[in-house]
Amino acid sequence: MLNSLPILLAALGAILVLLAGWYFMIVLPNAKKKPGSVRVKDRAATLKEATKRLAVNSKDPDALLSLADIYFGDNDFEKASKTYSILSTMTTSNPNLDNYLINLRSGLCALKLGQPEEAYKSLLIAKAVRGEAFEVNYNLGVLEYQKKAYEKALSCLKAAVSVAPDHGGTLKYLGQTLYKLKASKEAVAVLRRAMDAEPNDKECLFHLAQAYFELGQAENAVQIFTHLRPDPEIGPQAALFAGTIHYNARQYDKAIEDLEIGVRHEKVAPEVILEMKYRLANAYTQAQNMEAALRQYKDIRNINPSYRDVADQIRRLSEFNSNKHLQVYMLAPTSEFVTLCRNLTTCFFPKAGIKVVDVTVEKNDYADITCEVSTSKWDDTIVFRFLRSGGQVGELYIRDMQVRLKEMHAGRGFCVTAGSFTPTAKQFVEARLIDLVEKDALLKALSALG
Repeated sequence: MLNSLPILLAALGAILVLLAGWYFMIVLPNAKKKPGSVRVKDRAATLKEATKRLAVNSKDPDALLSLADIYFGDNDFEKASKTYSILSTMTTSNPNLDNYLINLRSGLCALKLGQPEEAYKSLLIAKAVRGEAFEVNYNLGVLEYQKKAYEKALSCLKAAVSVAPDHGGTLKYLGQTLYKLKASKEAVAVLRRAMDAEPNDKECLFHLAQAYFELGQAENAVQIFTHLRPDPEIGPQAALFAGTIHYNARQYDKAIEDLEIGVRHEKVAPEVILEMKYRLANAYTQAQNMEAALRQYKDIRNINPSYRDVADQIRRLSEFNSNKHLQVYMLAPTSEFVTLCRNLTTCFFPKAGIKVVDVTVEKNDYADITCEVSTSKWDDTIVFRFLRSGGQVGELYIRDMQVRLKEMHAGRGFCVTAGSFTPTAKQFVEARLIDLVEKDALLKALSALG
């Protein structure tokens, strides 16, 4: 046993010397090389080998695949696209080629090159091979969404989200698709998850606000739209929505603020700038700022003279601007309108004693003022209906007024409008004690007020 010990030690020493030599001669020199140098050498060798093989056979599938993978890894999508397209035509005759991967990458290259139709064709082939794959379903879903094929987009995006439930892009497009399909409640839930994944995605936030708006949750919607107003891309649309919500709530000063921010953006689509200016003019009108409203309408006329009813609005507001009584009659708050109407009753019977006994206002459409009128020859109860309309008034309002006369036991009525009456309305009052007062007569009465 003791005699064999020197032999064992000698053998062990020899092994240690060999290991040391291996370390210093092979491991250490390679460790000092820059990271990726081996890969670069392999890439160069692969490229050289593939080129050599293609010189012999331009349809060599292995060589083409090597080149395509190198181009794809280098983000040279134009060369990669051409090579994968060639390989795609060879998959039916060569079962060793990965049909799914080749067509997926062909589709991704086409997307990078801005060729959505070519991408769509390749991705459809890839989906036929592997229908559950995330990458193909996500990209197809986005393409279907962009094509407004929302039902198809929904199917693809649901398949994608089942594989990657927290992928922000998938959740974003799924939420937008649900919104387009009028499933706003489901859209809100999905878009909120998308915002958790991508908190800075302003486009996603904008669609979330739209979904809130469709659900009637105006407060949630307007908070988001107000936050997005300064954004150079989404800001104009956000300002338009915020202004619309505030206008509908009769918060005209806030609507003006929203829309003024919107029109000051540098990059605004022509149809959006026209709509913002039109609504801004309406808001200024409701706020009794006729000059500012006229400026907006005239700006619209300069851009598009035939836009909506701009020409009529300019004529109407020009008249209001020169006739303050008519402006109050048509546009002032209800309290001012009623005060004006009470004063107008004296114009119909200037020398009579008039006592107002009842005032009824129907929303912002008209006011009924019932008076006891006393002259030297007669006493009677008269109902005045003042309509806040500049268009034609039909028979329905007159029939309703006839009922009102009976309720108030009135002997006579006057129906006043800033517009005109239809032939059927005029025919209805021929045998009844209701006088129809159209715009010209109203303007004469208003001028009598001084």
